[in-house]
Amino acid sequence: MNILTEFDSNVKTMSSREIAQLCSKQHGHVCRDIEPLNTTYLKMGLSKIGEGYYTHPNTGAQQHREFFLTKDQTVDLVTGYSLELRIKINRRWAELEAQQNKPQQPNELSRLEILQIALEAEQQNIALQQQVQRLEPKAQALDDLADSTNTYTIREAAKTLGVQEKRLVELLLAKRWVYRENSKHRRLCAYAEAVAKKVMMSRVTQLVNTTEGDKAYVQARITAFGLTRLTAIVKKAGIAA
Repeated sequence: MNILTEFDSNVKTMSSREIAQLCSKQHGHVCRDIEPLNTTYLKMGLSKIGEGYYTHPNTGAQQHREFFLTKDQTVDLVTGYSLELRIKINRRWAELEAQQNKPQQPNELSRLEILQIALEAEQQNIALQQQVQRLEPKAQALDDLADSTNTYTIREAAKTLGVQEKRLVELLLAKRWVYRENSKHRRLCAYAEAVAKKVMMSRVTQLVNTTEGDKAYVQARITAFGLTRLTAIVKKAGIAA
């Protein structure tokens, strides 16, 4: 039995039959109470309560009158009944309004839409990977810059060992711990083998943005383990200050 009807898609109504059920009244009595209410609405210049017809299985094709009330009209009608009935009606209206405001379920995606979404996700993933590849060298340089705990410059190591810096440089070159970068700058750089043995490390001292990309300037530093090894070497070789 359909007892909810909408005359306007934007206006929710409640059937007089449902009001009769909620208020435990005969439907005929509810219709009787609606008639003087409509008369009052006309006197006040307000819209009348909508009227329609329904059929009942027990009476075949015979049509029976019913009314369809807006929220305000429903409250006007039941106010004279009792507080308890008014509360029931208010609760029912809250349910109806919740149903009306319930968001619609999204339509199922077509195969083409699913493929399009997958393609866009893959393109975003590729772009992200390319960005990571561009940032990896800079990130590694910054890690090297931060990883300088318990390391020493050649000058600091020479002071600690009590030898001349020049003599220590000659020793490091001879042991192939360091090498000269080129004849122009003659910057000392750590051999990869010495770094692998953890006696030397290359610390990034500066990052410069050039037209060819980020360029890192490194400094050869002696690790704490390397300083321990040098102490034994210097002592054994009898290198004086």
